[in-house]
Amino acid sequence: MYDGIVQDLIDEFGRLPGIGPKSAQRIAFHILQTPSFDVSRLAQLLSELRERVRFCEICGNVSEQTQCSICRDPRRDRTFICVVEDAKDVSAIERTREFRGLYHVLGGSISPMAGIGPDDLRITQLMQRLADGTVVEVILATNPNLEGEATATYLSRLLRTLEISVTRLASGLPVGGDLEYADEVTLGRAFEGRRAV
Repeated sequence: MYDGIVQDLIDEFGRLPGIGPKSAQRIAFHILQTPSFDVSRLAQLLSELRERVRFCEICGNVSEQTQCSICRDPRRDRTFICVVEDAKDVSAIERTREFRGLYHVLGGSISPMAGIGPDDLRITQLMQRLADGTVVEVILATNPNLEGEATATYLSRLLRTLEISVTRLASGLPVGGDLEYADEVTLGRAFEGRRAV
């Protein structure tokens, strides 16, 4: 434990997701010990982030405008919507350069343990987007964990009533991985998702 503001800064960094006590301490001391670190620029960016960044009114992605750059792009294929849990998932999929459709960000996943149900997600907005009949396929790209699977199952049942193809991202073995280290669920999914070569 440190005195005063140093401990306050460590505690604040420690509240961020994915940053434990040791990482919080390292970040705080990096800022403290690096004279060239521009603290005022960091403070300015954090302030501007709160003021300027919002969520796209169409898909829920982060944007500095009312609509994100993907929703505004006329070159995107509007017949496909990829449903993801969080805005950071959009960025991960975009890095692949494989998907040229639109996105829909749910804002989380169904998690009864955390008190998050379907009404807490942007499912109503998704159904409104699908109502005009433009979309021919919805790709469920929720995380391959218990909550993501529950969300995908809920959505697939809900979307079954529409004349829309509903698909799920394949899951299985990572490139460069060894079979001996794969868990049973991952190996099982790899067998289910196998394809002809």
